[in-house]
Order: sequence, then structure tokens, then C-alpha cells
Amino acid sequence: MKTIGLLGGMSWQSTIEYYRLINEGISRRIGGLHSGKIWMYSVDFGEIEQLQRQNAWDTAGKRLAAAAQALEKAGADMVLICLNTMHKVSDAVQQSIGIPLVHVADVTAEAVRKAGQRHVGLLGTRYTMEQDFLKQRLSAHGLQVSVPGENDRNDLHQIIFEQLCKGIFLESSKVRVIQIMESLAASGAEGVIWGCTEISLLLRPEEAPLQVFDTTALHAAKAVELALEG
Repeated sequence: MKTIGLLGGMSWQSTIEYYRLINEGISRRIGGLHSGKIWMYSVDFGEIEQLQRQNAWDTAGKRLAAAAQALEKAGADMVLICLNTMHKVSDAVQQSIGIPLVHVADVTAEAVRKAGQRHVGLLGTRYTMEQDFLKQRLSAHGLQVSVPGENDRNDLHQIIFEQLCKGIFLESSKVRVIQIMESLAASGAEGVIWGCTEISLLLRPEEAPLQVFDTTALHAAKAVELALEG
């Protein structure tokens, strides 16, 4: 079994889900008392979030690159960034290490195409929805990507940072996110990418008005697949 390196803590709420999903996946595949071989580097998300707000992405990239190098030195065979937004610095992280970085957009696009869809909505932080680092990577796989309108983006960003990252899950926020997904469906989206690792803590896929592609679950499942290759 290969060793999985997790760049976590962004937020720690969703990193718990990565750890749980990977270990459950290993257990299902092998059985018995087996669990995943995992190294985790958990950063202080407060520091990273401040760099995001300051638009200091180069500095943030260097922080994550150093963490990825530590995972590689510890014996990790691959690295996952457990946060969609910080895939903005994925190239800097990959260039700093000699092991593969498993990119969340590639994994997600594979699932969307396998489902026979081409037009999907994208939910996430304002950075993820408004900047191109994830949308372009998804589009390179032949997907058409739509994002919510400005008011919806602002509301979702606030829900993520002011509630979900702090472990606060409100019924009113669930209703609001469902409304945002309904607007994406009305605009022609066949499915929706939950491009924030905390959304799945608020909603279940069956509560969504269109097919869901949960990046947290898909990313973790790919890590299990790669860990057990061969």
C-alpha cells in the first residue's frame, strides 16, 4: 500500500472528512482491520486565510510547498491539497516535490465525464468561483462551467467562512445553498460541483436539485485507488 500525504487544516472540519473517507475506502477494499497509510501536515488555516485576503498567493504557495516537501521527506508517495481554493497554487506545490500531486479538478472532471455530463455548475469560495484556476482546468477536460450570480457568490462565500469552517451548520444556510443550486439548474447546468470541501458537511447529495459531484468524496476515493494500485 502506498502512503497518502494530506495537506490539511484548511479547514480542519473538512480534513476530518478526508481522513474518514480514505480509511473507510481502504477498509472496504481490503477488509479486516486495514486502514490507510497517511501522513498529514495540518496548517494553521487562520494564517492561510489571511494570505488569501491579502492576495499573497505566492507566499501561500511557498507555505504549502514547504509542507508538501515535508510530507515527501516523511515518505508520502502522493500529495493531496485538502482544499479546492488552494489548488490555485497547485503548480508551485507540484514543482517543489518529486511525487505526484493529485489534482482535485482532474479527479472531478473524470467523474463528470463518466456521468455523461458536459455542463456543470461550480460552487465554492469566491476565489474558486470568480478566478480561473479551477474553471480552466475543468474546461480543459471539455466541460462547460457555470458559476452563480454575484449575490449568490457573496452569500455562499460568507456561509463557508463564517459558518462551515467553524463547524456551524444552519438550516437557513442549507436552504440558501439549495436555492443557489436551483438557479444553476435553471441556467442549464446538468450537475453541480461542490468545489468547497465543507459543503458536504451542510448538505447530503440527495438534497440537491441536480446531480452532485462532491470534490471531497471524489478526491478521497482517488487517493484510495492510487494507494492500492498494483
